[in-house]
Amino acid sequence: MRSVDFFSSPIGLGHITRDIAIAANFRDVSASFVSGSGAIKILGSLGIKATDAYVPPRFVVEDGTLRSPARWLWNYYRYYKRCKKISQEILLRDRPDMVVSDEDFASLANAQDMKIRTVLVTDILETRFTGGGGSIASLIEKKMNKSMRSIMKKTEVVIVPEHGDDKDNIRMVGPIVRRIDATRDQLRKRFGFEKKTILVSIGGTDAGVFLIEKVLEAVPKAGHDDADVVLVSGPAVDRRFKGVKNLGWVDNLHELILAADLLVSLAGRSTIDEAAAYGTPAVFIPIKGHFEQEDNARRLGFAFEDIKRLDALIDEKIQEDRNPLAADGAEKAAKIIQQALKD
Repeated sequence: MRSVDFFSSPIGLGHITRDIAIAANFRDVSASFVSGSGAIKILGSLGIKATDAYVPPRFVVEDGTLRSPARWLWNYYRYYKRCKKISQEILLRDRPDMVVSDEDFASLANAQDMKIRTVLVTDILETRFTGGGGSIASLIEKKMNKSMRSIMKKTEVVIVPEHGDDKDNIRMVGPIVRRIDATRDQLRKRFGFEKKTILVSIGGTDAGVFLIEKVLEAVPKAGHDDADVVLVSGPAVDRRFKGVKNLGWVDNLHELILAADLLVSLAGRSTIDEAAAYGTPAVFIPIKGHFEQEDNARRLGFAFEDIKRLDALIDEKIQEDRNPLAADGAEKAAKIIQQALKD
């Protein structure tokens, strides 16, 4: 049996959830996982073998705005250097037939040096935290992007969870989401969702607490104070949030998204894809200054400034019809990886 080591970035939970979705479609392939933080909690809750190896730098967010992106980028650069040493030790231990990296470039660089086959899963092809210019931070970012492009060229396949045309070694597979083996009605009954349900998700850190506060202010103004508000607050369990159901950290956000009538969330890619696949109307507010979230939100017609009109958006979106979209990216990605193992 062939072996694959998934190195999943622990910066956000979307990396690990889509990697779990891919691995669930493998046939005769043994998969192990390397990550950190909340990703390890999700893997552990599912009984999946994993190595807790990475401690990522924190985003500092105040009032919805990313503070000191240049400092975060410098911290990320140092984090990358640590990950290079850590991933090298793990690869020497495991000796897998292939490394599948979900935006963890340190493991890719080591695997390529060790002549191990590599696949990259990513929805970004370069970073833009500094906005260019001639600062030291922007020069570091340019260097990092150049290194990323070089690594990508050496990678056997780059899997992108978007619809589009393949080019060179890039394969566009569409959204990669987790499979759900229950109906929406069954899930609503399981979760006790009896009224109109507004689900608020802020990911695996406390960076989105501002969004919870704004949603709780907006729901009564939107004329839907009879709706149930359910929070997925990650580790940001706060006693200020009274009168609502706060689930804290969960490993089944995808099921909650399907069961809800409306999702209000930060603009993480995997959460966006899950809402689209399950047909749940949604509002996505990006962290200001976080280029990836801002790009994700912009494609759907949202921006950080929409925080000021959440009441109108909630009223509009909660009345929308459900329109689930086909999403077989996980199956396609698994086939691509298994074919690369055979070649």
